[in-house]
Amino acid sequence: MNLAKIVGIVLIILSLAAGYVGLNRVADSTKEINFLGLKIDASNESGQIQGFLYLGAAVLLLAGGIYTLKKKD
Repeated sequence: MNLAKIVGIVLIILSLAAGYVGLNRVADSTKEINFLGLKIDASNESGQIQGFLYLGAAVLLLAGGIYTLKKKD
């Protein structure tokens, strides 16, 4: 196995980790509570932005990993 394939696999693994962290950040930054019939929305915009940045980085890492794996020498 050559170095390019190892780098591609590492990039794909990093993309999965970044995607997981991003999804958790987005999910944790938005909460909804029902209190005595009132619906209360609480959202953390900075947490959502961080989550979307992680998701964007995950997409880029995944694309780079796939490109590196499929690249011919």
